[in-house]
Amino acid sequence: MSVREIINHMPVLPEVIVLLGACALMLVDLKVKSERRIASFRLAQGVLIAAAAATVFVQWVNGPDKLYLFSGLFVSDALSNLLKTVCYAAVWAALVYSRQYLLDRGLLRGEFITLLLFALLGMMIMISASSFLTVYLGLELMSLCLYALVALNRDSPLSTEAAMKYFVLGALSSGLLLYGMSMVYGATGSLNITEVARVTAQLAGATTDRSFLVFGLVFVVAGLAFKIGVAPFHMWIPDVYHGAPTAVTLVIGSAPKVAAFAMAVRMLINGLPDLAHDWQEMLALLALLSMAIGNITAIAQSNLKRMLAYSTIAHMGFMLLGLLSGVIGGNRLSADDAYTAALFYVIVYVIMSVGAFGMLLYLSRAGFECENLDDLKGLSKTSPWFAFLMLILMFSLAGIPPTAGFYAKLAVLSAAVTAGYLWLAVAAVILSLVGAFYYLRIVKLMYFDDPKEGAAAPGHPEMRLLLSANGLVLLLFGIAPSMLMNVCFEVIKAL
Repeated sequence: MSVREIINHMPVLPEVIVLLGACALMLVDLKVKSERRIASFRLAQGVLIAAAAATVFVQWVNGPDKLYLFSGLFVSDALSNLLKTVCYAAVWAALVYSRQYLLDRGLLRGEFITLLLFALLGMMIMISASSFLTVYLGLELMSLCLYALVALNRDSPLSTEAAMKYFVLGALSSGLLLYGMSMVYGATGSLNITEVARVTAQLAGATTDRSFLVFGLVFVVAGLAFKIGVAPFHMWIPDVYHGAPTAVTLVIGSAPKVAAFAMAVRMLINGLPDLAHDWQEMLALLALLSMAIGNITAIAQSNLKRMLAYSTIAHMGFMLLGLLSGVIGGNRLSADDAYTAALFYVIVYVIMSVGAFGMLLYLSRAGFECENLDDLKGLSKTSPWFAFLMLILMFSLAGIPPTAGFYAKLAVLSAAVTAGYLWLAVAAVILSLVGAFYYLRIVKLMYFDDPKEGAAAPGHPEMRLLLSANGLVLLLFGIAPSMLMNVCFEVIKAL
């Protein structure tokens, strides 16, 4: 390969680093005898740092330009580089938060770290996909790794059952997505997202019957809804979150949401913008159902992981508000603001989700799982600082100022109102108030109840710094949201 060819393929450097790092990790772990797996852990961290540095370098070299590689299968742009960086941060946090938890349960094996890196590679491919084919390859690579991670604790019937449910429903959703893609291909004659957008624009301007294309769109949206985890395609989320080890739940609840968001942007906004009227109506229904089912059902949960699972469904409904508000009667003048709000929301959600599950991991110890609401009773008396961090996380998830969650919800609600979805914004506000109950219930347990008998102060000191930073970042982005919002706006504008 010539020097020119190497330079031209520079945008795939982060993917190459993660792939080679995951393969090297499998070999290194064969020689690791220590239960703590320090070498494997450090190698994984080094891979993430190298991939992040490569992503920053690629963005610096390319600037706002879009680069297409491998005959249009792969795209490198500002959006892909930002979302990849968020994924690196989420996976880094997952490694730090989960290490002691897995060690206490004998689950800290090379398989966990290796599968985590291969899942990350799948997410990166999804994020940079410029063809339906690449989207599907990245999706399956990520999904197969996550199925195996859910079943990491082979001795737990609950984990095995959750993995089977996840696998079966994941296969069903992949089938729906593939069927929809095949129908779009049949209508447009291409799998390339840019070409699909061009042909769709021609079909939209002609008097030809578009029912075949719209029928395919229905299946594409259904497949996307499964992967994002919105109602009524949400049935796998509570069982998988509950059954998987908490460390794996943290992984599933964070970075894959970023990849699913990127998939929705590539396929709907980039690929099928001239069918916006059709998919906006579908997303509006999905958003309303998700916010209603997620917030109302979460109230009845006594298990923290199931409660956060239903919370995730509701939050993904809010994220859809931004995606469906970009096109108003064929006019795209407000598209940048709406998609910026959706991007800001999904990044803030990942920070909140990582922090919430990280706190459960921090409070768990050998022989004890912090999974139930009662396990948080009196936390302010045994660990005041971490009770305060949990309070910030709950306030942000509930959308209470001055946290980042408040500004994220305000941004998507503003976009929905601007787009004429006033009824949907009003419903979102009402359901958000309903959802505030179960978040504030946790604050009440921490600050106004007595600690459980025999409750010990939590350990795991290596997580304290990152958890503290996690909580304080939500305050920072709540007080000064323009720092992240401006970055999101520039990325969307370049899209």
